[in-house]
Amino acid sequence: MMPQVGQTIGLCRLPKVVVLADQKRAMVCPTLDSMTFADAVLARRIEAAEAANARGCSTGSDGSPAALLEVAGGCAIFVGADSPLTQAIGMGLNGPVSDSDLAEVECFFRNRGAKVSIDLCPLADPGFVAALMQRGYRITEFNNALVKRLAGSEIVLTPRVRRATVAEADVWAHTVGQGFFEQRELTTGEMNVGRAIFEMPGAICFLAVTGSGELAGGAALAVRNGLATLFADSVIPRFRRLGLHRELIAARINEALAQGCDTATASTLPGSGSQRNYERAGFEVVYTKVSMVG
Repeated sequence: MMPQVGQTIGLCRLPKVVVLADQKRAMVCPTLDSMTFADAVLARRIEAAEAANARGCSTGSDGSPAALLEVAGGCAIFVGADSPLTQAIGMGLNGPVSDSDLAEVECFFRNRGAKVSIDLCPLADPGFVAALMQRGYRITEFNNALVKRLAGSEIVLTPRVRRATVAEADVWAHTVGQGFFEQRELTTGEMNVGRAIFEMPGAICFLAVTGSGELAGGAALAVRNGLATLFADSVIPRFRRLGLHRELIAARINEALAQGCDTATASTLPGSGSQRNYERAGFEVVYTKVSMVG
């Protein structure tokens, strides 16, 4: 979900030009050493960080304590029946998911009045997919996991982005919520989605402002074991297409470099403006996840 200023946001090495002998024209091909290959090790690292972030959401959308279930190598988090944060993450990456595991997850959500939503990584145990299909789960959304190796990256200027202060939880939640829900007035539940992210242990939140000082967007970052997870990207609709999202990405890469991270990751809707901005910043898609609802 998630959006010119004459500044450098990020530089990517140009791929080598390879001339194929059986063709009359040159083709630009990325060299193998510049590519990131998705495997179970990388997926576990990314999904473990996502699960850790989910565990950090300690407040539900109604202000009550969130509920957490550790299951099948991942976790299920409940922060309100209608919250986009309510889902199961990371299941099946460390081995098979049993019928009893699935039944436990289903009871966890349904007993709280929420639909059963599972974030499924394509590198999860193959039997997990079959089990979900047999139980009538359907796909509701796709999300691309992107990765950027940070070796060789440099700090760049981001004059329109700053760190949110501890006292700005509501300011950040309202700004990000306006971009996410695409409306100026937010309900308490919608505000609490942002508050839960802001208060997540280890979360570092950023605000983007226009040249005139108007709040225009926000985003968050969490660092775990050298992996920087970029999430909660949001730009208010009327301020999109001004380069603010790219600047929010760059500011978080700056922070990741300052904290000694070797890799950064983010998740976007396929083909979205957010994905395009991440790819411009040197990220590449490593796998596509699906949201399954039962």
